[in-house]
Amino acid sequence: MDDGTYQRRDDRSGIAQHRKNNPTHLPYFTPTSIHWANRATRLLNGINYTHLHYEQQYLRRSDGSKLRICVYRPKTKFAYETASADSSSVPVPGILWIHGGGFALESPELEVFYFQKIVDATNAVLVAPDYRKSTEAPYPAALEDCYWTLLWLKDHAKQLGVRSDQLVVVGASAGGNLTAAVSLLARDRKDVNIAFQVPICPMLDDRETPSSYANDAPVWNTASNRLCWNMYLGNRKVPCNVPAYAAPARAQDLSGLPPTLSYVGDIEPFYDETVTYMNRLAAAGVETRFRVFPGAFHVFDALVPHAGISEDATNFLLDGFLYGIRHYSAVQH
Repeated sequence: MDDGTYQRRDDRSGIAQHRKNNPTHLPYFTPTSIHWANRATRLLNGINYTHLHYEQQYLRRSDGSKLRICVYRPKTKFAYETASADSSSVPVPGILWIHGGGFALESPELEVFYFQKIVDATNAVLVAPDYRKSTEAPYPAALEDCYWTLLWLKDHAKQLGVRSDQLVVVGASAGGNLTAAVSLLARDRKDVNIAFQVPICPMLDDRETPSSYANDAPVWNTASNRLCWNMYLGNRKVPCNVPAYAAPARAQDLSGLPPTLSYVGDIEPFYDETVTYMNRLAAAGVETRFRVFPGAFHVFDALVPHAGISEDATNFLLDGFLYGIRHYSAVQH
């Protein structure tokens, strides 16, 4: 992965050109629209939109409630039937995928665009938790669910047919936040080791940045960002009460984190915080591979997958995954 840092673009010509060419934007989210979106999303839960093998599992939380997780794997015998007594000999990574949605929206099934491409390219087993949304419980509920799923993936590596020394954490948007937070938590707790992390266009900073302030780009804008951060943080709205596990951009020490693959568009709200975080990772000695896509809005690759820039981003993601699988592992203690 690249060792250098990325130079931030000081001009906002990409945003200006976008606004000139696209005068109409998607509206911002409100509590009401989030409520109805989630009601619609629940109708899609449990449906497989891919050619992958799909199943649901349920983990029981300490309070008796259940966490639903979705497991995707190739429809071949490769992932499950080549497992041996030494699961580390199985050349199949285990992926924890954390979906986005501003902590308040979506479910794993809505991100199968990514699942199918990654599993097809890597033969990986991918596990995606339907973590608690901020509409149900604020921080740290979502993080606890995601971290618990990672521990479950580690503990069931042999049964799943994956390498326990090649666990990868991936997520886009709020899922990128939770990817970074899970990686910080794993580093600090030392009860699971992550081979590499992939926070895609991550939602890292509850504080406004130059790109997240007064941003009206499509899909995600300043108004939606403020609302969803307030919902996620709950009673932690006073800046000094926001921990780094909630907003990873606040982490003081980024050393010892797993190698990191990321990309972001330069007209979206998370542009500045992503560039800053990736530069800080590189400065802390973490191997990084990072790209900025000029003129691209939030999750552009998933929404317009056949555009040239989207295909470029997808190839960058898959190439980075394959590089990580070839070069990175982390033995469990």
